[in-house]
Amino acid sequence: MIRFSQSIAAGSILALLAIVPCPASAATQSQPARSWSGTKCIRYTAAWSQTIARGGTKGLGLDFLSRHDAFLASGCTGPHNVCPHSPEELKLANDMVVLAMNAGTASTFPPFGCGR
Repeated sequence: MIRFSQSIAAGSILALLAIVPCPASAATQSQPARSWSGTKCIRYTAAWSQTIARGGTKGLGLDFLSRHDAFLASGCTGPHNVCPHSPEELKLANDMVVLAMNAGTASTFPPFGCGR
């Protein structure tokens, strides 16, 4: 089970949520309606991109990153098999769960999980 990380500043969370377009905007109204799953994936992908841009990939293994990339490439419907091993991976996974939940998704949406 992934534990809550208190290292995310409230301002960071609010800044990430501010990038999500308002459904009432004119640009959104002219586009076809997205499924809730698609909307969650867009929000999660934006949070991931900003988190990686801010913190980099130091300490993140190739397997962790490639499995996560595969999840994003699947439209966030692929396997939930991104298993954090290093302290940096666990911190990132914890942070992403919190960001995902603050963006309106369930804690089970992110792809983090380790086989038995």
